[in-house]
Amino acid sequence: MDAFYASCELLRYPQLKGMPVVIGGGRRKEDDLLGKLQAAYPEGEWTEDTFAERLDRIPVDFFPRLNGYTGRGVITTATYAARQFGVGSAMGLMKAAKLCPQAIMLPVDFERYRHFSRTFKSIITDIAPVMQDRGVDEVYIDFTDVPGGQREGGRVLARLIQKSIFEATGLTCSVGVAPNKLIAKMASEFNKPNGISIVHEADLQTLIWPLACRKINGVGPKADEKLKGFGIHTIGDLAAREQHWLIENFGKSYGAWLFDAAWGRDDRPVETESEPVSMSRETTFERDLHAVRDRAELGAVFTRLCEQVAADLQRKGYEGKTIGIKLRYDNFQAVTRDQSLSDYTADAKRIRQVAGQCLKRVDLSRRLRLLGVRVGSLVKAGAAPDSVNHPMKAEEPGHEWQTQLLFTDD
Repeated sequence: MDAFYASCELLRYPQLKGMPVVIGGGRRKEDDLLGKLQAAYPEGEWTEDTFAERLDRIPVDFFPRLNGYTGRGVITTATYAARQFGVGSAMGLMKAAKLCPQAIMLPVDFERYRHFSRTFKSIITDIAPVMQDRGVDEVYIDFTDVPGGQREGGRVLARLIQKSIFEATGLTCSVGVAPNKLIAKMASEFNKPNGISIVHEADLQTLIWPLACRKINGVGPKADEKLKGFGIHTIGDLAAREQHWLIENFGKSYGAWLFDAAWGRDDRPVETESEPVSMSRETTFERDLHAVRDRAELGAVFTRLCEQVAADLQRKGYEGKTIGIKLRYDNFQAVTRDQSLSDYTADAKRIRQVAGQCLKRVDLSRRLRLLGVRVGSLVKAGAAPDSVNHPMKAEEPGHEWQTQLLFTDD
């Protein structure tokens, strides 16, 4: 999907189309915006009853701008108008404010995005039922056995999918069609937004090899830096290296995979069903918080994260037996701790209790910028094998007093 979160917001606020808009920061606060409108128009034009029906009439000047933003918020996505200024996903809002201070900032609304996600995926499976979910805004589709799926190299079916999604939602998407998932993923980025790209096996050298190695899904920043250290900048450079050299320098498994990826080889099937390994929730604080001085605020956040993870598990029908926490300190150092249970659970209170035990094993004397809760080793609810008593991991002493101050088990 094209700039998915931002596009969902532009359906709600069409007056912002063509403008630089970023999605990120705190939760939605319609009350603040309504209050400003009521103050500017005291004659009663804006009321709680009519506000939701008149979102498309809110004057542009009433939307908050990035200019002067201070805080820890991170951009989830940006419109293409904002991207022209170098603003993009995962960028801190303060940095984005320097690049594009005039950009309009909207808070996230995950419930809305999940609704449109379910809608566009349902449309796709009605047309091409072999679909692999790749997150809220991306899927893989197998055209092989779909009637007409091979016409014009897949372009006809791709256009039908685009047209069907747009007519039902008003949202656009970009489609890459290729012999396998690896190349199709890269092709989907070629002609954004609302584009279709067809890549045949014979196109590998002309369309794929000139791309940077980072365009390969699976080559991260560390691997890319190492490749550049060897003078390997493009996928073509990578393809020119012998397989044994890549294995010697990048390991048996990853080196062999790099060689195959450079030559466009990928035999992974489109998997219509896959089981999640874990579910987690985390939050980055607007300011660094301390376990003692900010006990009430942190405690409330901790409880909310546990409840959110439990709700995710229950909604999707899973239980887990490994519960963990993640912290990031004010110096950006991250630590994780987890604990395994003898049985499976999706209960918020139980998750909170065990996650609290994990917190006793970390240093809470330092200020925190991020807190997260995770449940792993998942099985379908009710399908867990008979419980076996396993001893819990030994606790690491030294920080229990701070945990008790911050997170009690009641």
